[in-house]
Amino acid sequence: MAKKRKYSKGAGKDVENEMRRYKKGKAKSGPGGKAGKVKSRKQAIAIGLSKARKKVRKCHARRGLEDAPQRAKLRNVTE
Repeated sequence: MAKKRKYSKGAGKDVENEMRRYKKGKAKSGPGGKAGKVKSRKQAIAIGLSKARKKVRKCHARRGLEDAPQRAKLRNVTE
């Protein structure tokens, strides 16, 4: 049985493009690239996926966002 894609081809292209920029030393982090150079592969992949999400490509939501309301409820109960 064939494996289902986790991310769309478009999202993969965005990550691929960001990895190229990272390898050339052109990838910047932060708003407007003001936070400095991207130092790790994981950071470059995260930036590529973030750009894909902004273009509304098929990729997972950011970690922790889906259960944020549940955590807020737990915080209110314990206080």
